[in-house]
Amino acid sequence: MGLLGRDAWIVEALRTPMGKAHPERGWFRDVHPNVMLGAVYRALLEATGVAPGDVEDLVVGCTAPFGEQSRNVARNAWLQAGYPAEVPATVLDRRCGSAQTAVEMAAALIASGTHDLVLAGGVENMGHVPMDAVVRIEELYGAAWPAELKELYDFPTMGESAERIAEQWGIGRREMDEFAVRSHALAAAAIEAGRFEREIIAMELDGEVRTSDQSVRPGTSLESLAGLKTIFRPETGVVTAGSSSPLTDGAAGVLLASDDAVARHGLAKRARVLDQTTVGVDPLIMLTGPIPATRRLLERNGMTIDDIDLFEVNEAFSSVAIAWERELKPDPERVNVNGGAIALGHPVGASGSRLFATLLAEMERRDVEIGLVTMCCGGGLGTATLVQRV
Repeated sequence: MGLLGRDAWIVEALRTPMGKAHPERGWFRDVHPNVMLGAVYRALLEATGVAPGDVEDLVVGCTAPFGEQSRNVARNAWLQAGYPAEVPATVLDRRCGSAQTAVEMAAALIASGTHDLVLAGGVENMGHVPMDAVVRIEELYGAAWPAELKELYDFPTMGESAERIAEQWGIGRREMDEFAVRSHALAAAAIEAGRFEREIIAMELDGEVRTSDQSVRPGTSLESLAGLKTIFRPETGVVTAGSSSPLTDGAAGVLLASDDAVARHGLAKRARVLDQTTVGVDPLIMLTGPIPATRRLLERNGMTIDDIDLFEVNEAFSSVAIAWERELKPDPERVNVNGGAIALGHPVGASGSRLFATLLAEMERRDVEIGLVTMCCGGGLGTATLVQRV
């Protein structure tokens, strides 16, 4: 039995292809978020043979629950897919860590004995509901950060936070670009080798069946990145669009079960949720959360960094992952081995579940036991989850 109480087992983890959030060329430009998330629901149920009515709760992450993603998109996607109205649903927002937190909440519901079978996930159509949607809403209904709060914290943009991390850890432009080149090269190689086939749902998008991710650029080089502008600090910065995760549309999901549910439904155990945590960090630098979150799990479980066989560290920006590596000193050959969000994309409310799908598939290929997912989140948060393969 794990530290959470009853064992919570991941029995399946799948995702859509990731498409660029582009109004003309994006694969999901004509696709409603309900359809994206519904495709994940359907794939998880079909892969496991679980009857829709046996799912006891839906926990879904989404960072912009406005417009098409409003009024409980988790519930709407389920109903639109034609599934039973008796199954409840909730949507949560922990910024970029939303879908990872959804998985952690599902694990906690199972560990506590509240439920036996929970479907967790995330969805974000950033082309339809862009990041600046909150600005428009604040113009109508008031600011999330009123003057009293901004007197305490002058919240930076994500890009400025990435610049501050680069400055604090002495990370230069070339190192940032080298990291981005690695991400694209590894992702391209993984696509060529078919290593994403285990996790990706084939979908007909933009007139073709898509089985990979739109933003991966196989020919990315230091030379091609060198000409990009440092958009967040035009004169002195090191962060460019090339060393940042692109705006992306996508959905992902994880089905979790108790021992009783595994036996009752004849499910295969892919991994146990061993431990999980979320931490807060200084909002003025914001994106350093993976560092203390990882340390907390290692300390609590009596582990060293070398005890982890594979890592998925969300590549919101090159500087975030590089700073994490400098502090934790993992074997780089175990980190984001099939590329990361800089290449694959970062649909913010869905990425956390995507990381589990990618991690578990690679753990099975390599026949290794322990994996870790960790993410930085807007507002100064960090999430981390340890999984143990069986």
